[in-house]
Amino acid sequence: MDMDAIYEYEYHDYPAPTVRQPERIPPCDPTADDRLYHICISAISLVILMILAILARRSKPGDRQRGLLSLLSPVNFLDHTQHKGLAVAVFGVLMCKLCGLVLSRSPLPFTAEVESKQNWMILGVFYYPALYYPLLACGTLHNKVGYVLGSLLSWTHFGVLVWQKIDCPKTDQVHKHFVLLSSLPQIACLAFLSFQYPLLLFKGLNSAGSSGSSVTEDLRCSYYKEYVKSIFKKKKSASASASESPSVLQRVKDAVMSYVYTPEDAFRFPLKLAISGVVSFIVVYQVALLFILIVVPELQYIRLGVNEDIANVLASFRITLSHDRQEVVRLVVHYIWSVEVCFISAVTLSALVNLAMFMRSMVLHRSNLKGLYRGDIYNVYNCQRSIRASRPALVCWMSYTSFTAAHVCISVIMQVIVFFLGLLVVVFLVIIPITQGQNLFLFQMMWSMWPFWLMVILAVLIQHITARFCFIRKTAATRDLDNRGSLFLLTYLLFPVNVLIGVLLALWRLVVTAIFNIIHMGRMDISLLNRNVESFDPAYRCYAHYLKIEVSQSHPVMKAFCGVLLQSVEQENAAVLKSRDAEEGIQLVQQDRKPGRVSSAKRARGHWQLLYTLVRNPSLVGTRRPGQRPAGESLVNGSMNRKEGSKKSSKDAAASSN
Repeated sequence: MDMDAIYEYEYHDYPAPTVRQPERIPPCDPTADDRLYHICISAISLVILMILAILARRSKPGDRQRGLLSLLSPVNFLDHTQHKGLAVAVFGVLMCKLCGLVLSRSPLPFTAEVESKQNWMILGVFYYPALYYPLLACGTLHNKVGYVLGSLLSWTHFGVLVWQKIDCPKTDQVHKHFVLLSSLPQIACLAFLSFQYPLLLFKGLNSAGSSGSSVTEDLRCSYYKEYVKSIFKKKKSASASASESPSVLQRVKDAVMSYVYTPEDAFRFPLKLAISGVVSFIVVYQVALLFILIVVPELQYIRLGVNEDIANVLASFRITLSHDRQEVVRLVVHYIWSVEVCFISAVTLSALVNLAMFMRSMVLHRSNLKGLYRGDIYNVYNCQRSIRASRPALVCWMSYTSFTAAHVCISVIMQVIVFFLGLLVVVFLVIIPITQGQNLFLFQMMWSMWPFWLMVILAVLIQHITARFCFIRKTAATRDLDNRGSLFLLTYLLFPVNVLIGVLLALWRLVVTAIFNIIHMGRMDISLLNRNVESFDPAYRCYAHYLKIEVSQSHPVMKAFCGVLLQSVEQENAAVLKSRDAEEGIQLVQQDRKPGRVSSAKRARGHWQLLYTLVRNPSLVGTRRPGQRPAGESLVNGSMNRKEGSKKSSKDAAASSN
């Protein structure tokens, strides 16, 4: 058959390729109706909140916030000593529901499929936080009743969710198993809550919780004292090791260990950072799952539906893979399989890259927090900043976890697209042509430009060799330029060649910058801009303000000294109560004088230690009163300038004497 007959057959007579139809999933209604379940669980959650409000009112009769108002702060985000599991699990459940809310046909379980989905989606954004709020509030009072209610509520959510997935494991949304697989993180978080609340109940933490408020519990914790002790520990001197240059193996090991987070006993992460890590992991899982279940099954259906008619379709576009139709079918199936492998590899690579970025972020978070705790403001921010609460800082602190989840989502999407396109180029322009020995378009183009590449290589080699042996003169331990006339002549002659080399370097710089920014898009702890203009990066600006609130409100050294003062006051009150119970008046007076002197000395010593700490800690300078805060020129890189401070104090003393 000649080519004209083939084209006529192609355009008029060939049948369409048969593609395997996807499996049709019949509608499934679980035994536990979702609408009825949400109506019942909403009423149960409201009753639980009322019970908790009554318990809070009875346990704190002198508090101004009565009833439901005392439950409006179920978790202290600035307390580093509390158990983080409950808050992390509840935020994980909320993140899973948000992902399902975006993809579901009915955003709210009370409504069927509607046209104005965005309006109901807005209501769902506020409904689900209110629905799962009691799961977090049950751990507020730290008593048995709260833990029992939390256990019952978490068991109900967990049991009904598992029941629904067992009844209807397959749905027609995106993929038959998409809803089941996307709900696995939610099931894991609810299972953790179902285990954690009974564990807290058996531990009997109500005795510790009833002794004081959450603030005093935080100050009584030994974590802050251990942190202060770790600061004063003598560290091993690294002068001997620093004098010797590390080996290549040691450098590689240090580079790998910089991406591995090892926990420390004397340091605990803030609660919001822990929540951000878990939420980011859930986002990566949900986006990767969505990509896999949308693209891979379609590629498999297309690959299974390829037959001999594909040769006619390719011939209509003047593409001839082979004269044998069976060989064409085999090649097309192999190409589609290669595309499928490239896409799965891109998704996997994106997930691994984001996990590596998470580990690196944790290491950098710890380094930044420790640096700001000891006043190294300039080393963290590269500029002088006041560490104090402000309106922008508070807004950024509130939205930091949410912004992290959004940036990770966009980062995964961009990485999958870029990695997929890059793998396609490598596979179809390099690997497959080499293995098959044909269609070597890229190599033919590169070979046709061999004079240009030879010129570039020779120009670079000439410059490096002459710079090494001709234009640098070594005299003793110094180096200087030599043969300056020849150097100027060679610089003039190689000017046009260096312009061409500069074009290649500019393209390479563009590629490297794009890859770096795409890989680090999900990280907010580093700026994608230059350090001089990093304030224009909204993500890094949010992270910098977040650190301000964490350091100014949860400084471990300040909390350690406050805990010491609180302990001394409690000991003094206990001594006074004990002395009042004595029967003899003379002994009472004698015993009352001596402990009084000791307690006043301890109290004075504690006040002076606290005052010295507040004065000498540069990160707490911004929290002073305006009249007692030193001027900006008296701060140098986060530390006090003694000359300026002494001048100002002498001026103030002279003014007061006058």
